[in-house]
Amino acid sequence: MKPLIDCIDLKQHYPIRHGLLGRQSLAVKAVDGVNLQIQRGEVVGLVGESGSGKSTLGRTLMMMEKPTSGSVIYDGKDIAGLTHAGLHPYRRRMQMVFQDPFSSLNPRMTVEDSLTMPLRFHAPELSAAQRRDEAAETLERVGLSRSAFERFPHEFSGGQRQRIGIARALMVKPEFIVADEPVSALDVSVQAQVLNLFSSIRQTLGLTLLFVTHDLAVVGHIADRVAVMYLGQIMEIAPTRALFTAPAHPYTETLLSAAPQPKAGPRRARIAMRGEPPSPLNPPSGCVFRTRCAHALPECAQERPALRPAPAGRGASHFTACLRDDLSLTPAVTETPSPRIRTPV
Repeated sequence: MKPLIDCIDLKQHYPIRHGLLGRQSLAVKAVDGVNLQIQRGEVVGLVGESGSGKSTLGRTLMMMEKPTSGSVIYDGKDIAGLTHAGLHPYRRRMQMVFQDPFSSLNPRMTVEDSLTMPLRFHAPELSAAQRRDEAAETLERVGLSRSAFERFPHEFSGGQRQRIGIARALMVKPEFIVADEPVSALDVSVQAQVLNLFSSIRQTLGLTLLFVTHDLAVVGHIADRVAVMYLGQIMEIAPTRALFTAPAHPYTETLLSAAPQPKAGPRRARIAMRGEPPSPLNPPSGCVFRTRCAHALPECAQERPALRPAPAGRGASHFTACLRDDLSLTPAVTETPSPRIRTPV
């Protein structure tokens, strides 16, 4: 089955220049050779610590930034080399929901103006009344009423502003959405509502989602597959349940050990990474995680491991970028029954 998104050896390097002539001396390797496929109708969670390159990868897939090298195949067409005019037909097909729902909305524009503006560019054949009706229908889909039309962003709560941001992305009826940590700036009680909204619109509209987050609990709630990113590279890709129950990469195990336990039971041991995070200006040779990995071998410094099928027993769609097949890593989900809680007499 042909994927909707297929990025091949994607790199996004930011040059650092010095001197009067602006000669490049180094480059920040924010995304460094990523290979990732997203099937039509699938939700892929992209997780990793701050600075791992998650948001940069999302923006590059959206062609908000031209990649340094590599390909972004969108529905069979490489869009990485297209001009601004060549990308115009694809802008309607892919949209983005940003992390901060306040700064992503123009404070001088009413909700009506924010929602109808995309249609002026992508659906010029619609009249003003038709654009207004489309906006009202989309607002209702995200749980807001038409009475919000004349109000400004500062008059809404954080959760309502994020719903407006989602509605704006849906206005042009896209098929692919990159959600860049869309719930991290919201209260915990509101996060669940927005996540449920994403699940609902995904099912009703058949959307394909790349859900960028640092919260593994969020990934477990919404994603079909999870890609784990570290220092600009993909460390592991697996179906969500498989990743939680049988991680194949030591970095994934470390992230899972830091996630809160949703159920009562024996507490998992917290795994502390060694040393400080390497600089993306000069990442380690071979496996970029080896300098902080408790299982590293001398061979890990020799060659960068490519994504390959995980050791036997983890499924055909489970891939890892680790040389070691002999590791027995601690899962986040165990089959150990929760202890019975006694009620005081």
